[in-house]
This record gives sequence, structure tokens and C-alpha cells, in this order.
Amino acid sequence: MTDKSANQMWGGRFAAGPDAIMEAINASIGFDKRMAAQDIAGSRAHAAMLAETGVISDSDAEAIREGLLTVLSEIESGDFAFSTALEDIHMNVEARLKEIIGEPAGRLHTGRSRNDQVATDFKLWVRDQLDAAETGLLALIGALLEQAEAGADWVMPGFTHLQTAQPVTWGHHMLAYVEMFGRDLSRVRDARARMNECPLGAAALAGTSFPIDRHMTAKALGFDRPSANSLDAVSDRDFALDFLNCASICAMHLSRFAEELVIWSSAQFRFVILSDRFSTGSSIMPQKKNPDAAELIRAKVGRIFGANTALMMVMKGLPLAYSKDMQEDKEQVFDAADNWMLALAAMTGMVSDMSANREALAAAAGAGFSTATDLADWLVRVLGLPFRDAHHVTGSLVALAEKKGCDLPDLTLEDMKSVHADITEDVFAVLGVENSVNSRVSYGGTAPSGVRLQVERWKKALK
Repeated sequence: MTDKSANQMWGGRFAAGPDAIMEAINASIGFDKRMAAQDIAGSRAHAAMLAETGVISDSDAEAIREGLLTVLSEIESGDFAFSTALEDIHMNVEARLKEIIGEPAGRLHTGRSRNDQVATDFKLWVRDQLDAAETGLLALIGALLEQAEAGADWVMPGFTHLQTAQPVTWGHHMLAYVEMFGRDLSRVRDARARMNECPLGAAALAGTSFPIDRHMTAKALGFDRPSANSLDAVSDRDFALDFLNCASICAMHLSRFAEELVIWSSAQFRFVILSDRFSTGSSIMPQKKNPDAAELIRAKVGRIFGANTALMMVMKGLPLAYSKDMQEDKEQVFDAADNWMLALAAMTGMVSDMSANREALAAAAGAGFSTATDLADWLVRVLGLPFRDAHHVTGSLVALAEKKGCDLPDLTLEDMKSVHADITEDVFAVLGVENSVNSRVSYGGTAPSGVRLQVERWKKALK
């Protein structure tokens, strides 16, 4: 077979044949260069430790640490020439360091491997993203609390099956999402605490014979402790899966809220008005104001779920310790992180800017027989009916109202007595939506007093 036919077989993209294909599939510099700052931080800490333990000289360590700052400056300024031939960020940095400082650069890799180096870099990067997620969640929770406090006593319909169920308050609905994102915040903090062990010094898989001080490097990099097993340290990607799990559950919450905003901002509901900053127009229909930001947030959950599943599939069949399959961990996490942070920021902006249509909320709150449960409760509380009997009487009254084309409060006392003779005029006091929400005073209920209590509880917790 001629070289020409071989190249045609491999395809026009790879003019140099199999060598080019191997370089393309093996190289990760196209994406792992995002970890440059973490790689250099880890190398600086490692060099300082090697000098402290006498493995390398102080002068070599100082040359390495200063040279690495030069490399970082070049990368940050865009003056660094990345090479796919050097495969990854670690080799690119080390090669450039050697060009800058010469022989001492060759001593940097003493007592470590690319296996523990990449695990450390990736942990540092994921840890930074968890910190960013915490900041984003705190901002979103703060925006929701402002909405909840402002609308603590604004009535709106509560839904089950997207059918009118019982009246609630706007504040109560906003607080439901505060609780959701509060759990996300808890998961982020838990994940950060759990992953905060340093792999550096585990070397390829068995540790090293050099007298290194892993506690020193762990402390320098902000870890709580070094990882306790060198095999596990280089094999572990649980921290990345934890991150993707946090992102996936939060993205699901964001998507649910986005779905409600899409519904609420429609002409049929008119519950909220989204600001122009987070809406777009139509190219053909001038009346349209589309909730595109909410729709895109709703869609991003697919990418984040996909990243979670993809990494689970990469890791599920790998024996200990490191396998090249694990190079496929980063692109999934990078993409999920980018989309999660963007979705958090966009949702925070929408919540901060949106205006609730109090009149439309109130009008909808009283529709659809929303106070039927209040009527049933009154029959139990005042007339002493068993709840199942009260449920049946209320259902009959709802059927009567439907037949007459009115809502429950519009029935006459005579109408009510025709279903149950003992009903009195007092029943009308519980049929108003304001009375309904004010009566829900059980802990965690929708009563405005309870909403304000929960707002204050959250404000204190966030301090």
C-alpha cells in the first residue's frame, strides 16, 4: 500500500497518516489548558516542599517558582504557544519552564507523576467551580428572598397537576425555590468538604521513595489533608462526579423554575412580566416578547445531565489505578460548569428584574374552586362532620356551582343548605382567598405571617 493510499484510507483530515491520528486522540491540551493556573499553583507548592525536605536545592526551587510565574504570565496574556505534540498542560508548562530556567526545570517532577499532578490540578479546578457555584446560589437565593418578602401577602393560585388547587401567597411560592436552592447550596458545601484531600505526592500509583512532605503541599494548596491511599488518589474522580451531581440536581431545579416563568409570562397567565434584558422579540410578530433566557436555562439541563452520565460511563469499568480513559473526564465537567454558572447567573438576573402582576395573581387565586378545601375544613371544624363526609358534601357543592356557572363564594346560603341543611352564613367567611391563606398558619404554611418568619430565618442563616 502506498503512502498516498494509506492517507486516503485514514481520511483527508489526517494528512500525515496514523501518527497524526494518534497525536489528535492522545492530546488533551486543547481543553486542559483551562487548568493552567491550577497546574502552576500545584507545581510551585511542590517545588517549595522539595526544597524544604532537602530533595532539591533552595536555589533550584526559587528558580522553578519564579519561572513558573513567568509561564503563568505568558499564558494569561495570550503569549504562550501551546503544542499538541506535548500532549497536555503539564508537559507544555514544563517544557516552557526549561526554556526559561534551564536545567533546574528537570528537577520539578521529582517525587510526583502526571497521574497525581492531573488529579491535583483537576481537584483544584473543580474546587474553584464549587466556590463559584456557592456564590451564584447565594445570589439567587437572595433575589428570591427579596421577591418573597415583597409579596408575603400577595395571593395567587397554588397548583397540583397544573390545575388550581388552593390559594397560596407569592412569597410562599418564592420560598419553595429558596428551599430547593438551599439544598443545592448544602450539596455544594458537602461536596467541597468531601473532596478537599490532596492527591499530590501519590505519584504514579504507589507513592514515592523521596522524603516528601505531603502535609506541607496539602496545606499550601488549601486542602484539609493529603489523600490517605496513593492508589485511590490517582484513581478517584468521585469529586468530579459529586460536582456533576450537584450541577444536575440544581439544573433540574433551575429548569422547573424556568418552566414556570415561561408559563407565567404567557398572555394566558400574565402572572409575571420579565424584563427586556432577559426577553427577545419575534422577527415576524411584533407583539411577541419571548422568555428566551428561561427557555435556554430549561434546555441546559440536558447538557449537564449528559455530562454526568458520560463521566459515569467512563469510570464504571476502569480497574485501578490510572487509565487513559480518564482523560475524558474534563471536557464533560468543563462544559457542565460553564452552563451551570451561566444558568445560575441568568436566573438570578430574571428573578431580580421580574415583576409579579399582583392583580392577575389575585384574580386567578379565586378561580377554579380554590377554596373548596377550606369549605371542607369548615364542615369538619364547625359541623363536626368526618372529613370524608365533608369531602363528599364539598364535592356536591362544587358540582352545583359548576352547574350554575359560578364559583363557590357565589352560591347562596339556600344553595348550600340544599346540599347540607346545617350549613350557616358563617361558611362564607372561609371562602375568600385572603381568609384561606391567612388561616394556613401551620409551620411551613402559606400564611403571610409564616412567610415572613421563613424569610427572616433564611436571612439569619445566610449571614
